[in-house]
Amino acid sequence: MPAEIGVRPFRQRFPWIGGDLQTIRDFIVRPVEPVPAAASQTLSFEMPDGTGDTLIGIHDRPAEPVAGRPLAILIHGLTGCAESLYVRRAARTFLEAGFSTLRLNLRGAGASRPLCRQQYHSGRSEDLAAVIDRVLGLDGADAVTTDDVAPDGVALVGWSLGANMLLKGAAEFGAQKGLRGAVAISAPIDLMGTARNFTILRNTAYHRHLLAAMRAEVAGVPGGLTALERDRLAAARSVIAFDDAFTAPRNGFADAADYYARNSASGFLARIAIPTRVIHALDDPWIPKAGYLTVDWEACPSVQATLTRHGGHVGFHAPGGVWSDAEAVRFLAGV
Repeated sequence: MPAEIGVRPFRQRFPWIGGDLQTIRDFIVRPVEPVPAAASQTLSFEMPDGTGDTLIGIHDRPAEPVAGRPLAILIHGLTGCAESLYVRRAARTFLEAGFSTLRLNLRGAGASRPLCRQQYHSGRSEDLAAVIDRVLGLDGADAVTTDDVAPDGVALVGWSLGANMLLKGAAEFGAQKGLRGAVAISAPIDLMGTARNFTILRNTAYHRHLLAAMRAEVAGVPGGLTALERDRLAAARSVIAFDDAFTAPRNGFADAADYYARNSASGFLARIAIPTRVIHALDDPWIPKAGYLTVDWEACPSVQATLTRHGGHVGFHAPGGVWSDAEAVRFLAGV
């Protein structure tokens, strides 16, 4: 297991002890998390694939910017959006550290939903590439330029599904586009292993909650579902069946197994050539630890993996705040 060299050990915040309580803490305690931006603007990113789909992001500027710090693009997880609590809380931490942030709504999520006929998925990294091209001025467009948004470059931060997408993208185009760095938190790097893990008895409540949220999200897809999709989704009793019925056929994959195999970040880690931090808790009830413990991290020289004993899924609630947010800021401030 990778050593936590130079990393403060994670301490759980009482009473949120153990993977489950760390995971559900934000569902029990939902504090108001205002984003302390000196200025905010809504940005639109039309996707260059001919679909007409447009992504919406919220660009927040810090009250006291620190020179040389890259724009941090924050990427939400499954059924999340730019307004998700963990995204807003992380934006606060980054802004207080002098970073500008871009809270991105993926294709079909949050404010992007009414502007998209298609939907994000774990491997849709080309959408991240299009957004990065726009903010870095690589696409020739004038609406958003490097000087406006990202004068000191770009870094990526993602959670869960967004973290898997981020790692895949970092391998595919990170060095080519000159990304400054990336941080992935609670990434399901083995998508099939994660999907199967939801079906075990102890995860029944999680599975029901997630499946209901996924159904609700796609029910609002502009243009609607086909009759066949509605029937298959109504019959789906697992995340795997959902992806068989909707995600895979909608995105050109043979089935869920094909979708998982071609998009799991574990197959991309060794190709990453930009400074990247992977943070994951071994007591994450959603993501089996085997996917992380079987990676040959020495074959991934640009990736610093931090595997903690505790922290849950997108949890890491520590005395004084969220440890993973602070570690993301610390890592990207040093790249």
